[in-house]
Amino acid sequence: MSLPVVVAVAPGSAAERAGVAVGDAVATINGKAPRDVIEWRFAADEADLSLEVLRGGLELTLEVAKRAGEPLGAEVSSAVFDRVRTCDNHCEFCFIYQLPKGLRKSLYLKDDDYRLSFLYGNFTTLTRFTEADLERVITERLSPLHVSIHATDPDVRSRMLKNPRGAMSLRWLRALLDHDITVRGQVVLCPGVNDGLVFARTMAGILDEYPELESVAVVPLGLSRFNTETSMREHIVAEAQAIVDTIESWQQVFLRSIGRRMVFAADEYYLMAGRPFPTADAYEGFSMHEDGIGMARTFELEFNGAVDTATGVQSGFFAAVDGAPATGYRAPRNPAGDTGLRAESADATPVRLAARPNAPIGILTGVFGAQVLEPLIRTLGRDDVRVVPVANEFFGGNTAVTGLMVGEDVARTLSAQPSGHRYLLPDVCLSEGRFLDGTTVAELPHPVEVVATDGISLRRALNTRVLETVS
Repeated sequence: MSLPVVVAVAPGSAAERAGVAVGDAVATINGKAPRDVIEWRFAADEADLSLEVLRGGLELTLEVAKRAGEPLGAEVSSAVFDRVRTCDNHCEFCFIYQLPKGLRKSLYLKDDDYRLSFLYGNFTTLTRFTEADLERVITERLSPLHVSIHATDPDVRSRMLKNPRGAMSLRWLRALLDHDITVRGQVVLCPGVNDGLVFARTMAGILDEYPELESVAVVPLGLSRFNTETSMREHIVAEAQAIVDTIESWQQVFLRSIGRRMVFAADEYYLMAGRPFPTADAYEGFSMHEDGIGMARTFELEFNGAVDTATGVQSGFFAAVDGAPATGYRAPRNPAGDTGLRAESADATPVRLAARPNAPIGILTGVFGAQVLEPLIRTLGRDDVRVVPVANEFFGGNTAVTGLMVGEDVARTLSAQPSGHRYLLPDVCLSEGRFLDGTTVAELPHPVEVVATDGISLRRALNTRVLETVS
């Protein structure tokens, strides 16, 4: 078990007053060694803490005078201090198996940890879930959790996970729902595996066995050019259209039966099918926004000024293990968010301004993002703004989402663009200022401005004129 290490201390906070310093390794809080940031949060919420810390080889005791519920004001280095519970499934559709060699080590970590499900929205299969885990989730009300369902047929689910425990692990889903834990489900649809009749049985199984689920996201299989599983293939257009039709039909069944739609198709399906996105009210509050459900519609509402605040952005691929932004457990809406962990604004992404004022603007985005953005940009009637799609040759396959853009592809695309223009880059493809391939913004061939991935921020950036040159 590693110790949580302090990486930031908020000025004027209780931690600063007590002498907590960056680099301190916290052994105990009030005599207890926290296993993860959840236990840290509960302990840190108490009044008048006693911290045992290691600093430069010395063991120190720091007494923290604070009110109950007052943020401690110390940010620690990770969310899990004991070992992350790794995944022992061997799913053919797992994207981690489809990564190229040579990326940073943390990207190859496969987790199946219910704590990361709570903290970051990672999906767990529950195949490593235990009675002790259930007791903790219920006692500490770790809700919502996110569960990969894929199929309710035990044999199909076991084959998909390549794990015999997959056949029975949904019993934990039933137990969670019985104790009023909010659960959001996910189905990754693999053509010829769990679509068609299997998918219909899954929907019927959810209605019959798990109607208390908050929602179920249906997302397409993602394939990179490094995929070695011959049974995995991309959806064809007709399949995507059939999936959209099937899901919309099941939404009506759920509406009649339980009063809500329950199941939602990922935005990618509508783009693949060439179908218009559902109306805003059809998303029932956009609770699955971070799972790629309704992101295009919320972006449109934000961009057109129909809403005043951004719905939020996805936390980014592998965010839980490699530098999460201010979502997940640091987000205000999450029950674990009131930790005082962020010493200051989490938006520390580097920004490089354009080479000359009032330059033409190019918006860098993934291929799917371009399909969403281009009609919105046309409504502005501005000939100085263009969308610059970035084809994902690094991952290849059907990888087309903006969050998986890498520096190598962005650099290649920018090299073919004129210099002196303003280039806007969405922050969703960055983690701590780096792309997934390790490239940094500073290494790109043209300066870029990093913009938050929401319609309000993009509209604001488009209406902002650059007044000075920054090299």
